[in-house]
Formats: sequence, structure tokens, C-alpha cells
Amino acid sequence: MKKIFFLLLVLVAIKVIAQTNSIYPESLLITPEKSNFEKTSSYADVIQFLNTIKTMSNNIHIGSIGKSTLGKDIPMVVLANPLITTAEQAKASGKPVVYIQANIHAGEIEGKEVSMMLMRDILLGNKKHLLQNQIIVFVPIYNTDGNDQFAKGLRPSQENSPLETGIRENGQGLDLNRDGIKMEAPETQGMIKRILTDWNPQMTVDLHTTNGTWHGYSLTWAPGYLSSGEAGPYTYTINTILPYITQQVKQKNDLYFGPFGDFNLREGWPLKNFYTYNHHPRYIINQIGLRNRMSILSEAFAHERFYQRINSTYHFVYEILDYCNKNAASIISINQTAETNAIKKVLNSAGKIKKGVRFKMTPLKEPINHFRTYDYIPYTSAGGTTTFTKTGKIVHYDSIAYYADFKDTLSATLPRGYIIPAAFTAIADHLKKQGITVTPIGKKQVYTGEVFVVEQFSKATRKFEGHLMASAEGQFILKDFTAEKGDFLVDMAQPLTNLIFYTLEPQSDDGLLVWNFFDAYLEANNINIQAVEYPIFKYFSTKTTSKKQK
Repeated sequence: MKKIFFLLLVLVAIKVIAQTNSIYPESLLITPEKSNFEKTSSYADVIQFLNTIKTMSNNIHIGSIGKSTLGKDIPMVVLANPLITTAEQAKASGKPVVYIQANIHAGEIEGKEVSMMLMRDILLGNKKHLLQNQIIVFVPIYNTDGNDQFAKGLRPSQENSPLETGIRENGQGLDLNRDGIKMEAPETQGMIKRILTDWNPQMTVDLHTTNGTWHGYSLTWAPGYLSSGEAGPYTYTINTILPYITQQVKQKNDLYFGPFGDFNLREGWPLKNFYTYNHHPRYIINQIGLRNRMSILSEAFAHERFYQRINSTYHFVYEILDYCNKNAASIISINQTAETNAIKKVLNSAGKIKKGVRFKMTPLKEPINHFRTYDYIPYTSAGGTTTFTKTGKIVHYDSIAYYADFKDTLSATLPRGYIIPAAFTAIADHLKKQGITVTPIGKKQVYTGEVFVVEQFSKATRKFEGHLMASAEGQFILKDFTAEKGDFLVDMAQPLTNLIFYTLEPQSDDGLLVWNFFDAYLEANNINIQAVEYPIFKYFSTKTTSKKQK
């Protein structure tokens, strides 16, 4: 009888384990789990984990998006059932690709660890269902060079948990999250080519940690912000996906998630305003919207302990994957509609409508109520000024203006396309790296459109990401333009039309002119003493000529 009873206990225990998590070998424990969360994974730790888990499942493929500045392979992991190893196979499957990117800032480490935990649970544990209707692509350690520059005190807002982290910059000293337009880093070039262009993810999730604001949420989120892109993917993400996931994690895990932002104590307390980050497509998460796809920014709360940040990030990413798995068809449909609408605007309205090129941050129509934050109290300093200190007590405030909308302050006419002179082959090549179709012109052709005359050209006095950011003021002038054989044509009736527009418009607040791509040309033509024509011509139509005129 005792033996039977014991056997029943064993069977019950096995059933409980099967319903929760599998028993994993020690070789699949990640560094935080092995170090009581005092350490984060090194590059070698991540590679060891990937090499181990790929021997245990038939649903994982490991590739690379390229090499870093210091020569390290940047691993790309594809999870699919049945196994998918190429972007062509993924497209043929009809399933959406969801891309999870971690460690773009190597001091913000939770995403790296969570990526490995989710791989483990999806392939070998109780999350196998996440591969029913989607293909998941992870880049768990995007900033490979910065990751292993371990030192104490690099992320003071993370409360020395863990004791050491990597650094923010890559091997070139660049912030990879500011490189989406200029594409100077091999990491950016590899990700845009081998992920965004080849695998064409329907949803991108970028995993970060906040820089220190004492709000009261375990994790904050933001959609990829809308500028000159199509509204559909943004609207669905902000109005449907993120509210649903926020509700789910509260019900299931008792976690408080909310919108990303910062407040400024110089505005007084209690706070009245909460500000998100800006809209520029230099941030990959914003550029995704210009590509007619959905994207989500994840920001773990820096002041919680490492294991708590892992917990909140894990549940957030899981819920996103679960949502995408259940709503795959809707996500594909919304994105495809955005792409179709963007092309239709070009075909039907080129030369007739304008789109924004510069934007300002404005509050959303609806304020935030029941805003969760650590409270502050005022006190008079020894110098007699009034300042504030946090109390350690969480409170809630209503009617907080949330500055998370962007209104255009300057617009430009949507063209049918652009002509790039042959002398600017570097510009054509740069667009190709973004996945944009650029076609050499085979014979002389006259186009009707407009040219921008630069009347004022200014540059910042301090460098940002190695650049003295530029801006141009002037006016567009209607004219005919003769393109010569060997020039390049960029037809705007293609999927990346909104990215083309934002990149090439001379007054765009995050275009190629801003990033100094045209400095040499403008300065060689004495822009400081005379007006100069911007060399990229925007056309509205092709001008036909009769045989007699020829």
C-alpha cells in the first residue's frame, strides 16, 4: 500500500512539473541564475548557451547578422515549428515574423537574459504553443562589443544590481540606438539588411532599461512613434495591444506597467506633465513605423533589483508573443493595409498633398489618470532655495498631461519620386542599404517637379554621435529637370516610401542632410555666401516630348 501511495505521489509530482516548467540541465542555467543575480552574461556565456540549446531541439536555427567592429559574430536565433532556416522559407510559410532585440545598450541587460529564458521555455518548456502561428527571431546580444566592457558603477540608477554591467556604446563609441538613419555601425547595417529587409518582421520589440526616473511602474512601454508614416500599425499598437498586455500582466502577475516617460522636478510637484522620448527614426523602434510595421519599446524600471527587472521584462515579452501568436492574421492585415495605402498615396496624390518633415511633441488628448509614482516633498536647502526629495512612498495623481503625440511644424510636398545625380552614388548606395529600390536611369529624361534652394545652412557647435548636426532653410522652386544616363531614380511607389521621404527631404528633422551627408557639396558651392540648390531633385511627373521637339 505504501508503495502504491508513493508511486501516486511521484506521478502527481511529474504532472505538476509538466504543467509548470521542465527540468533543465545545469548547462542551460543562465549566468544570473548561477550567481544569485550578482552577474550578467558575458558574450561567451551567451554563445555557450546557444550552442548547448541548439543540440536539444529541432526548432532552433542559429545564424548571424554580421560582425561587430571588434570582429564578434552577432548571433541571430530563429525559433519555428517546423524548423525555418531562411527568410525565403519564412515568407513561404505565411506566418508573421516577430523580432525581439536585446542589449542594444549593453548596460541594460534584462532583455539579454530574458531572451535566453524564453528560448529555453519555448523550445523545451511549457511555452511551445508560441510557435503555432508565428516565427520568432531573437538577437539576444546586439551590442556584443559593449557587453563585455564590465565595470562597476556604469549604471548607478540600477542600484548596483548586478555589480557590473557593460557599456552603452559599441566598439566604435557609438550609441547604436541613434544610428538608424546614418547607419555608420556594422551592427546597424547587419540588422537592417539581415533582419528588417530579409526577414521583414511584422512586429519588432526593443528591450531597454530606464535611465532613472522614479515613476511607480515595474516596466514602461511605448509604441514606435508616428511621424510621416501610416497610422494603422501605430494606432493598433497603442490602442489595442499595449492596453491589453498591461491588463494581462496586472491580472496574472500583479505587475504595474504603464507608458514610458520622464518628469521634470523643475516644473514643481505634484507633477503635471509626463514626457516620452522623441519621434526621430534614428531610433530603430520609430523607423519601423516608416516601414509600415508594428514596434514596441520596453523599458524595465531601473531602480528595482536585477531579478525583478528580469521578471517584469519576461512577462512583458511573453505577453507580446502570446498576443502576436493569437492575432497573427490581424497584425499581417493591418500592416499590409498600411503599406498599400502608402503606395496608393504616391500613385494618386503625388504633387498634390503635403506630409510633415519636422515635428514637435504635444500632449495626447486624454491625460493619464491614476498615474503611479514615487512621491516627492519640498524642503528648503541651506542656501534658501526650495527643492524636492523623494519619500519612498508610492502615490497616484490624476490629469497628468502625457506628451506623447507629435504634430508637424513644417511639411513638404509628396513627390512621385526623386532623382539622384550620378555624382552622388554614395547617397544611392546608402538608400540601398536601407532596403530601398534605386534604379539607374538608362537614357536622358526630362521630369517636372521642384528643387529646393538652400538659403541658410547651419551646423551645431557641439558634436552628437560624432556629428555636427545640420539644418537647412530655403524654398522650393518649380522647374523641369533633365536626368542624364547614369543618374539614379527612386520611385516612391514602393513599400518604404515613407522612409524614403523622411530620409531625402532637405528639411526633414532626421534626414541625411541633418547627418552631414551633403556638407561637402554645399560647402564646396560656397553656401556661406550664396544660395545653393539641394542636389536631389523631386519630381511629380515625367515630361514627354514630341519627335519634332527632339
